[in-house]
Amino acid sequence: MAQAGPADDPATLEKHSVLLRGHRTSISLERIFWQGLMAAAAEERLTVNALVARIDEARTGNLSSAIRVFLMERRTSPP
Repeated sequence: MAQAGPADDPATLEKHSVLLRGHRTSISLERIFWQGLMAAAAEERLTVNALVARIDEARTGNLSSAIRVFLMERRTSPP
């Protein structure tokens, strides 16, 4: 079995810019969380920016952590 390299490692950190309240901000998340965030936005028929803005409004701590918690809660919540 081939070892996972940086190009396909779900734990690789990626930095992306999002627009929040009219300002660009960078968010660093592991690749697997970016994939989950994009899937969640598509399922909710939102842009990634709109979903991140919604998570941002409800958070009490770090935005990256709030996104991870949102995705984990979404995954473990019954439909």
